[in-house]
Amino acid sequence: MASKLTAIVMAAGKGTRMKSEHPKAITPLLGQPLTSYVLRALEQVDTEPIIVVVGHGADLVKQALGERYLYALQAEQLGTGHAVMQAMPHLPSDAEYVLIASGDSPLVTPEVFASLYETARQTEAACVLATAILEDPTGYGRILRDAQGNVVGIVEEKDATPEQKAIREVCTSFYCFRADALRDALPHLSNQNAQGEYYLTDVIGILAGQGARVVAWQSPDPTLLLGVNNRWELAQAAQAVRMRILKQLCLDGVTVVDPATTYIEPTVQIGRDTVIEPNTHLRGNTIIGANCTLGPDLYLQDSVVGDNCHLFRSHIIQARIDSDVSVGPFAHIRPGTVLHTGVRVGDFVEIKNVEIGEGTKVLHLTYLGDATVGKGTNIGAGTITCNYDGERKHRTVIGDGVFVGSHATLIAPLTIGDGAYIAAGSPITDDVPPESLAIARSYQTIKAGWVRKRRESKQGAGGTNDG
Repeated sequence: MASKLTAIVMAAGKGTRMKSEHPKAITPLLGQPLTSYVLRALEQVDTEPIIVVVGHGADLVKQALGERYLYALQAEQLGTGHAVMQAMPHLPSDAEYVLIASGDSPLVTPEVFASLYETARQTEAACVLATAILEDPTGYGRILRDAQGNVVGIVEEKDATPEQKAIREVCTSFYCFRADALRDALPHLSNQNAQGEYYLTDVIGILAGQGARVVAWQSPDPTLLLGVNNRWELAQAAQAVRMRILKQLCLDGVTVVDPATTYIEPTVQIGRDTVIEPNTHLRGNTIIGANCTLGPDLYLQDSVVGDNCHLFRSHIIQARIDSDVSVGPFAHIRPGTVLHTGVRVGDFVEIKNVEIGEGTKVLHLTYLGDATVGKGTNIGAGTITCNYDGERKHRTVIGDGVFVGSHATLIAPLTIGDGAYIAAGSPITDDVPPESLAIARSYQTIKAGWVRKRRESKQGAGGTNDG
């Protein structure tokens, strides 16, 4: 693409039909702001700069979309034409073509923008606009053509006659303007219409009236151009984006067992020959290696996973999991956890801010928090680290080759040396030297015949327990 191609994205609206207190532009769709999908598509056709017009919740929108874009403020929302007017001072003086897009159309692809731009160059048109034929055109501006089929204008639905409302070819708010033609036409806009707004769609009639060439590019797939105006349309768009993601993953060598119950956000990366079982949710900045099995019933967010891992029926957030690790079922892996190669984590285990060495096993009913665990260690069922004293967190350090017996209570701060044994049922409060056995429990006492004597005593008092 030419270096003098730039873009304007309209993202100033409140989105009243979304019925939300938040700006429409940052409504989440698969974990990403709605408008970010349009921006990423534009970035792939080498537009520079991209100017985002913000208004309602401007600061929130800027924060969510990031610093890579230029921002123009539309303090009052006086229409799409008015929005573009606010962006024009940011347009480089040497810009030749301007792509304009609505920020609420997340299904648009880079190919749509590339086609608009290439058509504009080939036809030398003042404007190329994307149109679609819809079964139900309600809510969209209708394309007006003359007897020869040339585009001569667009009429918004609220200003349309009954005959014009019957037109099924609609404007979709995607354009490629020649920059000089756009600059010349914008000052001629008027707000004398049903909504009292400055319509960008009126620029088409102005250009056609001046004898400039206007070309309609009709999308072969109208769904690519549709906007999101309410939460039901948001849900439909999310489903379409999700299927697009899953299809590409399958084409890249990932197996998706059941697309209907698999939820993967666009920021996730997955290696070849990994299998995604049903009801798996992969979110955020997550990277998965090759030959893994994920799910069923897995939630994984902002984590890095190596090769040959099996993670299932578990909840994992902000963790690093090296290769050949198994987690599940019913494990809760919390932020700051690092599981090195060959670690096994089993059922009903919770781990938070812990680094666990190679080959260590934590298989049953265990809580580890704020700890370092060495290589080849075994953590017995029911073990807990007592890391919080009510005011501060303390750390537990467990060495290599340690055996921690079932139901041990490790009271931090604490260090257990390499090769040590912790007897089952022991509350450990002091450091344990390497190769040592630590036992901390009362001696068992047996009183022979105690139950019989108790029963006889009750009977002698005239009482029974027969109910």
